[in-house]
Amino acid sequence: MQQNQSAYSKLIKTEAKKLGFMFCGIAKAEFLDEEAPRLEAWLKKGMHGEMQYMENHFDKRLDPRLLVDGARSVISLGLNYYTDQQQADPLAPKISTYAFGADYHQVIKDKLKQLLAIINEKIGEVNGRAFVDSAPVLDKAWAKKAGAGWIGKNTNLINTKTGSFFFLAELIVDIELEYDIPATADHCGTCTRCIDACPTEAIVAPYIVDGSRCISYLTIELKNEIPQEFHGKMDNWMFGCDVCQDVCPWNKFSVLNQETAFKPHDDLLEMNKHDWQDITEDVFQKVFKNSAVKRIRFAGLKRNIGFLRNSD
Repeated sequence: MQQNQSAYSKLIKTEAKKLGFMFCGIAKAEFLDEEAPRLEAWLKKGMHGEMQYMENHFDKRLDPRLLVDGARSVISLGLNYYTDQQQADPLAPKISTYAFGADYHQVIKDKLKQLLAIINEKIGEVNGRAFVDSAPVLDKAWAKKAGAGWIGKNTNLINTKTGSFFFLAELIVDIELEYDIPATADHCGTCTRCIDACPTEAIVAPYIVDGSRCISYLTIELKNEIPQEFHGKMDNWMFGCDVCQDVCPWNKFSVLNQETAFKPHDDLLEMNKHDWQDITEDVFQKVFKNSAVKRIRFAGLKRNIGFLRNSD
């Protein structure tokens, strides 16, 4: 049986690589006892802001066996989205690079479905579920347990060979596999660049982000008006924020992604400051047709652009 576990694990990792995943690690499906007190303390301090869903399914977030019947293994995968392409106008409101191309949820979910189909074809009937940011799964904790990297002071998962510009996703399956050695080393050292650079001082301590102050939260998750205290502190971000990754020394090892779906829309990078300020719903629908930006809708983007304009 041990021999089968090793062979199955190698097969899964080989097929994941063929599908374009940057890494694939495997951890035993069990209760995340280290994460439980951290998550509870973070929620009690209200650092999730208006993200009420973070309070829901507390037990499921910590135990994958409550998400998939008979779960034995968590297959953690990373998909690179790093690009050196930039918006042409340095004065234009900024969009996080992860949203330049097609919505990663769908791109990754399609790949996970293919991987699960291959597992069923080559290993046998396996019960499993794919997770891409859409269910109570602690992606970074599982990636760390699967040996993919450590959780940095900016709370992003960082890999010594590839940095942090990648998406995380999981397949939780009901078969025993060969488990990788969890990442235990922390390579942040004495560096505090991410903490020092955060425009809204959201990294309130090493390894702790107050989500309610994070620009990504303010521009994406927050449904009400952006609080006035953040006037002049948004660093011109209208959707998401890359600051804590841009300044991270480990991202000098980032390599360009090869995913054609992540290629930016032709018009997106060329739009200047005034194009964004005058954007119409028709242009929004065209430029962000299959984009993660559609999540905040036209009204949300206009709110963000208006807030930046009033902060000038």
